[in-house]
Amino acid sequence: MTWGWTGVRGTWATPAASHSLRAMADHGVNWTAIAYSALQDTAQSTEVPFREAPTVTDEEVVWAIRDAKALGLKVCLKPVVNVADGTWRAYIGFFDQDVPGEPTWGEWFASYREFIVHAARIAEAECCEMLCVGCEMVRADAREAEWRALIADVSAEFSGIVTYNCDKYQEDRLSWWDAVDVVTASGYYPIDRWDAELDRIERAVAETGKPFFFMAAGCPSREGSPDRPNDWSLPGAPSGAAQLRYYEAMFAACDARPWVHGFMLWDWPPRLYAADEAAANDDYCPYGEPAGEFLRDAYHLRAGGTGMEQQR
Repeated sequence: MTWGWTGVRGTWATPAASHSLRAMADHGVNWTAIAYSALQDTAQSTEVPFREAPTVTDEEVVWAIRDAKALGLKVCLKPVVNVADGTWRAYIGFFDQDVPGEPTWGEWFASYREFIVHAARIAEAECCEMLCVGCEMVRADAREAEWRALIADVSAEFSGIVTYNCDKYQEDRLSWWDAVDVVTASGYYPIDRWDAELDRIERAVAETGKPFFFMAAGCPSREGSPDRPNDWSLPGAPSGAAQLRYYEAMFAACDARPWVHGFMLWDWPPRLYAADEAAANDDYCPYGEPAGEFLRDAYHLRAGGTGMEQQR
């Protein structure tokens, strides 16, 4: 389960955040992606100011890792870049070839590298099992040389598992999967498309020779969301039944594929709503929802390792 998004300063390292982590662990979760974001101004900005508010502080990140580990969870540290004006990070991009006076990929990767290598050092010092070096960077995915150089720099600082979270439908488009230890993707596929998409992903994963799991997957508890699970703003009334239907279909489809090692479900906030308010909740968190009970039962049945621990 992913925890802590979006990593707003002051919302971690609190009693409410501790309660949230404990409640998450109570659902049979054995891994967590501790996720936080740094905000660049626009999709064409080249500075990733990760030391500034609203991004959580290093101390808050360390607190979250230690609190999760005290609960017996394995940890994937997941630093992510977002865009302050609301543009999706997939659209961060620059000219393919440098043009004088215009922002460049080289400038952006230099700043992004500082952000990710800094996270790698924290992950190493706190014995995280995994580090995710990027998330859904669709336009940046084509910059193979820059990603390879970044991953080499990360691997010089971090001895655990290194992965990259590609976006949905991109699993067969990356040319540098050999540089990471585990292939991961966002799995927000329409409820009736799971089998077809898993057929496609299976072929791509087989070519890499790497383990695979979904670094992000889930569905809002909202009417209509099973058909558009990636659309967090889709209009619709709260519906725990809709979320449960999606979870059941997703788990059933992936259970039939032994090469899918699991999910880092999306998501669990640092401050939970009250359990008696769950019926009115319409976001991705399954706490207090029918999908939460399904998840607890399903994860307890699958208790144990993912098989990824020995990949490095």
